[in-house]
Amino acid sequence: MSNTPNLYKKYTETVVPFMQEKFAYSNVMEIPKITKICLNQGIGEAVNDKKLIDYAVEEMTKISGQKAQATFSKKDISNFKLRSKMPIGARVTLRKEKMYEFMERLISIALPRVRDFQGLELRGFDGRGNFTMGITEQIIFPEIDIDKTNRITGMDITFVTTAKTDEECLEMLKSFGLPFKK
Repeated sequence: MSNTPNLYKKYTETVVPFMQEKFAYSNVMEIPKITKICLNQGIGEAVNDKKLIDYAVEEMTKISGQKAQATFSKKDISNFKLRSKMPIGARVTLRKEKMYEFMERLISIALPRVRDFQGLELRGFDGRGNFTMGITEQIIFPEIDIDKTNRITGMDITFVTTAKTDEECLEMLKSFGLPFKK
């Protein structure tokens, strides 16, 4: 027996009828949905200390509930002492159940723990119906033990959707419960 995430139930019961009413789609398949959530963390100091990548991958795995992977540089940049194929970050892509579970933890637990949080900026939309937000501290997630963290790093979270416009994406993410600035 599979356990359906609460946000998926909310999508089918609340978000789909809301979007159908607001945008008057002629077909149910036109209603936008979130296809994946991508987490990305760049570690610039990893050029000098290779262990930072291992810590970042371990933390991203704890946060997402899925094995993260290291990212590597594509070319040499002498000013940054960077060589081709050096590890420089960590990333993970979430889909289906894990995506909805992560999004629920982000909305209900992590974002309220951000200091002086006023809401998400509207400038994170890319013009094609996707939304990217940045987090300055990974310690807002309850899976991270602050005492065992060697350094505070941020990450980018990208919501990739099937929405055709930023307005559709904004309304869909608002109806999921993401807190945007007024």
